[in-house]
Amino acid sequence: MSGHGTKLKRKLEEAVAAMLTQRNIEEAARSVDVSTATLMRWQKLPEFQKAYREARRAAHNQSVARLQQATSAAVSTLLKVMVDPNTPASTKVRAADSVLDHSAKSIEIEDIEARVTALEEAAANERQ
Repeated sequence: MSGHGTKLKRKLEEAVAAMLTQRNIEEAARSVDVSTATLMRWQKLPEFQKAYREARRAAHNQSVARLQQATSAAVSTLLKVMVDPNTPASTKVRAADSVLDHSAKSIEIEDIEARVTALEEAAANERQ
Protein backbone atom coordinates (compact mmCIF):
# COMPACT_ATOMS: atom_id res chain seq x y z
CA MET A 1 0.00 0.00 0.00
CA SER A 2 1.70 3.18 -1.17
CA GLY A 3 0.40 6.71 -0.97
CA HIS A 4 -0.61 7.56 2.59
CA GLY A 5 1.79 5.05 4.16
CA THR A 6 4.72 6.45 2.20
CA LYS A 7 3.78 10.00 3.14
CA LEU A 8 3.50 9.01 6.80
CA LYS A 9 6.90 7.32 6.69
CA ARG A 10 8.45 10.45 5.20
CA LYS A 11 6.77 12.58 7.90
CA LEU A 12 8.12 10.27 10.60
CA GLU A 13 11.63 10.61 9.14
CA GLU A 14 11.26 14.38 9.07
CA ALA A 15 10.07 14.29 12.68
CA VAL A 16 13.11 12.26 13.73
CA ALA A 17 15.39 14.83 12.09
CA ALA A 18 13.45 17.66 13.73
CA MET A 19 13.81 16.04 17.15
CA LEU A 20 17.58 16.19 16.67
CA THR A 21 17.74 19.77 15.44
CA GLN A 22 15.04 21.66 17.30
CA ARG A 23 15.24 22.89 20.90
CA ASN A 24 12.13 21.09 22.13
CA ILE A 25 9.26 18.88 21.05
CA GLU A 26 6.96 21.82 20.35
CA GLU A 27 9.43 23.36 17.91
CA ALA A 28 10.10 19.96 16.34
CA ALA A 29 6.38 19.40 15.79
CA ARG A 30 5.92 22.88 14.36
CA SER A 31 8.84 22.42 11.97
CA VAL A 32 7.26 19.31 10.42
CA ASP A 33 3.76 20.80 10.50
CA VAL A 34 2.16 18.40 12.98
CA SER A 35 0.70 18.97 16.41
CA THR A 36 2.75 18.38 19.54
CA ALA A 37 0.26 15.65 20.54
CA THR A 38 0.84 13.88 17.21
CA LEU A 39 4.61 14.00 17.61
CA MET A 40 4.32 12.71 21.17
CA ARG A 41 2.14 9.86 19.90
CA TRP A 42 4.64 9.08 17.15
CA GLN A 43 7.40 8.88 19.75
CA LYS A 44 5.66 5.80 21.15
CA LEU A 45 5.83 3.93 17.83
CA PRO A 46 8.57 1.27 17.74
CA GLU A 47 9.64 2.31 14.21
CA PHE A 48 9.98 5.93 15.35
CA GLN A 49 11.92 4.92 18.46
CA LYS A 50 14.29 2.76 16.39
CA ALA A 51 14.86 5.49 13.79
CA TYR A 52 15.37 8.11 16.52
CA ARG A 53 17.91 5.91 18.35
CA GLU A 54 19.80 5.28 15.10
CA ALA A 55 19.79 8.99 14.22
CA ARG A 56 21.01 9.94 17.69
CA ARG A 57 23.74 7.30 17.53
CA ALA A 58 24.85 8.58 14.12
CA ALA A 59 24.91 12.18 15.37
CA HIS A 60 26.87 11.12 18.45
CA ASN A 61 29.37 9.13 16.38
CA GLN A 62 29.92 12.17 14.18
CA SER A 63 30.57 14.32 17.25
CA VAL A 64 33.03 11.79 18.65
CA ALA A 65 34.86 11.73 15.31
CA ARG A 66 35.19 15.51 15.43
CA LEU A 67 36.58 15.30 18.96
CA GLN A 68 39.10 12.70 17.86
CA GLN A 69 40.20 14.97 15.03
CA ALA A 70 40.89 17.70 17.60
CA THR A 71 43.11 15.52 19.81
CA SER A 72 46.29 16.47 17.97
CA ALA A 73 45.64 20.16 18.57
CA ALA A 74 44.74 19.46 22.19
CA VAL A 75 47.99 17.59 22.78
CA SER A 76 49.96 20.37 21.11
CA THR A 77 48.29 22.90 23.40
CA LEU A 78 49.08 20.84 26.50
CA LEU A 79 52.70 20.44 25.47
CA LYS A 80 53.10 24.14 24.66
CA VAL A 81 51.68 25.11 28.05
CA MET A 82 53.88 22.55 29.76
CA VAL A 83 57.15 23.84 28.27
CA ASP A 84 56.36 27.56 28.07
CA PRO A 85 58.73 29.37 30.47
CA ASN A 86 56.07 32.03 31.11
CA THR A 87 53.44 29.51 32.24
CA PRO A 88 52.88 29.42 36.02
CA ALA A 89 54.29 26.31 37.70
CA SER A 90 50.87 25.11 38.88
CA THR A 91 49.53 25.22 35.31
CA LYS A 92 52.59 23.36 34.02
CA VAL A 93 52.04 20.67 36.65
CA ARG A 94 48.38 20.31 35.65
CA ALA A 95 49.33 20.03 31.97
CA ALA A 96 52.05 17.48 32.71
CA ASP A 97 49.68 15.48 34.91
CA SER A 98 47.10 15.48 32.15
CA VAL A 99 49.64 14.24 29.59
CA LEU A 100 50.78 11.46 31.91
CA ASP A 101 47.23 10.49 32.84
CA HIS A 102 46.06 10.25 29.25
CA SER A 103 49.18 8.37 28.23
CA ALA A 104 48.68 5.82 31.02
CA LYS A 105 45.01 5.37 30.07
CA SER A 106 45.92 4.72 26.44
CA ILE A 107 48.41 2.02 27.51
CA GLU A 108 45.75 0.43 29.73
CA ILE A 109 43.28 0.41 26.83
CA GLU A 110 45.84 -1.17 24.51
CA ASP A 111 46.56 -3.85 27.12
CA ILE A 112 42.85 -4.58 27.58
CA GLU A 113 42.33 -4.79 23.82
CA ALA A 114 45.21 -7.27 23.53
CA ARG A 115 43.80 -9.39 26.37
CA VAL A 116 40.30 -9.39 24.88
CA THR A 117 41.70 -10.36 21.47
CA ALA A 118 43.63 -13.25 23.05
CA LEU A 119 40.52 -14.42 24.92
CA GLU A 120 38.42 -14.23 21.75
CA GLU A 121 41.01 -16.25 19.83
CA ALA A 122 41.18 -18.85 22.60
CA ALA A 123 37.38 -19.13 22.66
CA ALA A 124 37.28 -19.50 18.88
CA ASN A 125 39.95 -22.23 19.00
CA GLU A 126 37.97 -24.15 21.66
CA ARG A 127 34.88 -24.14 19.43
CA GLN A 128 36.81 -25.72 16.57
